Amino acid sequence: SKSKDSPMQVADSSQKMTRTQKRKFDEINTTMPSEVDPTTAALEHEREQATKVKNINVVEMGIYEMDTWYYSPYPEEFSRCSKLFLCEFCLKYFRKSKTLERHKMKCDWRHPPGDEIYRDGKVSVFEVDGKRAKIYCQSLCLLSKLFLDHKTLYYDVEPFYFYVMTEVDAKGCHVTGYFSKEKDSPDDHNLACIMVLPPHQRKR
Repeated sequence: SKSKDSPMQVADSSQKMTRTQKRKFDEINTTMPSEVDPTTAALEHEREQATKVKNINVVEMGIYEMDTWYYSPYPEEFSRCSKLFLCEFCLKYFRKSKTLERHKMKCDWRHPPGDEIYRDGKVSVFEVDGKRAKIYCQSLCLLSKLFLDHKTLYYDVEPFYFYVMTEVDAKGCHVTGYFSKEKDSPDDHNLACIMVLPPHQRKR
């Protein structure tokens, strides 16, 4: 049987309290701009209320079983699952472990769908074009939203490059985290988002 590692083993209770306190602080101190019309303000408030509640509690991915932290807008038929099962190579998601097992017998992916641009020992980084690998990048964003509070990019991935960090072994390249950047940023912004999966945080 596979071993499981929960992010609860990585993040202690003091960190969880800090995250909770920060969210409460943001809720109290964040106000809508005065020029926003009432309809937009009402819709934003409705969205905030809907996304406060976690819709998926646990994600199983490879050898890891991770407790999630935040809401993520997975398709409705998946967002009602308390536990989601992900292929650790192509990131396709499933409601049942049996469905994932059948998928794994056919899935021939062993690394992210891009060019390997860096390798150091067991660490390898791939550059993935959001336009060429749209489904993969969308799945990556949905996964990352489970661990990021303020993330707004989910489906519009084409204008971005994704730099996916992996841990390499005999079975393939296992995703540990990523960062993304806009291809053509008018403000010359280099970094759009960065995320490290909980089991791989604090590693040296």
